[in-house]
Amino acid sequence: MRLAMVRVEGSPCLAQVDAEGRHYWPLAELAPGLPADMAGLIAAVSNGATIPGPTGKGRPLSEEMLLAPLPNPPRNIFCVGKNYHAHAHEFAGSGYDSSSTSAADAIPKAPIIFSKPFTSISGPWDDIPLWPGLDQGVDYEAELAVVIGRGGRNIPRAQALSHVFGYTVVNDVTARDLQGTHKQWLLGKGIDGFCPMGPWIVTADELGDRPLRITCRVNDEPRQDASTADLIFDVPELIETISRSMALLSGDVIATGTPEGVGIGFKPPRFLRDGDVVECAIEGIGRIRNRLRRMAG
Repeated sequence: MRLAMVRVEGSPCLAQVDAEGRHYWPLAELAPGLPADMAGLIAAVSNGATIPGPTGKGRPLSEEMLLAPLPNPPRNIFCVGKNYHAHAHEFAGSGYDSSSTSAADAIPKAPIIFSKPFTSISGPWDDIPLWPGLDQGVDYEAELAVVIGRGGRNIPRAQALSHVFGYTVVNDVTARDLQGTHKQWLLGKGIDGFCPMGPWIVTADELGDRPLRITCRVNDEPRQDASTADLIFDVPELIETISRSMALLSGDVIATGTPEGVGIGFKPPRFLRDGDVVECAIEGIGRIRNRLRRMAG
């Protein structure tokens, strides 16, 4: 099942989308008693509510109608640093990694967890803003994001996937200069508009636990191409690790890390500029496509 937030006559509408992404059915018509926002719907379904199957052809859906599927998670997005082997090495050799001092410690021994403010979330086709003074080292990171359904604390690995509601695509846009200056990742990754998300949430029952291909293109040039099978710490381990410290909540989002091929991996780095177009895609989910746009001072 694909669940989206769709702009209808200027207002957001929670909807079910067909497999081709060409038609939608408003949830208010399919299930009038369910919440009208994605976070509320996830909580309701996790507590036993069901979503009836659509009937009829549905209404025409265009890409421009799609909004971020989960603009209001219960708190900041959980993010995972250096979670693909090749990317961990490219990051360690980039000069921007304050978490490792040599190639020997490039691969983390435990998940590196940080957060990205939910206020950075933007839509799957929205412009990525280049804010004055924060625009000199902007980079892309295509990532698989996990959406938690049933929450809990101390979730064991063997039960972790039963707590997953679904998956979506995010671009963990990063200002590398801020990342280097402040020796941590919040300010460089938490900038408004620096987390395009979408195009919808695909429920876990549709994807299962199979590896998924993840790609990124900049101005149609291939930059990233990997499989989630290459994750150092997989989804069950991430859920187990985070829930050991704090209870995961229904609607929490975990961005699982990015593969090799980001801008700082090139010599010299290839940062994003005004007018560049970044497309991130994940097999079985879909794609998001965002243009860099310089903002007024």
